Amino acid sequence: MAATFRDNRALSRFELDDSGVTAVANYRLAGGVIAFTHTEVPPQARGKGLASRLIAGALESIRARGLKVVAQCSFVQDYLAKHPEFRDLVAG
Repeated sequence: MAATFRDNRALSRFELDDSGVTAVANYRLAGGVIAFTHTEVPPQARGKGLASRLIAGALESIRARGLKVVAQCSFVQDYLAKHPEFRDLVAG
């Protein structure tokens, strides 16, 4: 089954469903800036790249919407440090 990515705006989080588990990246949106506050992957799915795929999808979505990013979550901070192709999205 293919993974399903979505921006669940009602819950202010990006979600990636894959193999029966859901990884989430919570955010706050204000003034054209999305602040990532927490990323979580269920324990049984950790270490398989699910969080990285989730954040890559989230950043592509943010780019398409013309928004900027603040990484309050340490996982997103680390991801941005390793992926310079998304650094243009960082606010400030």
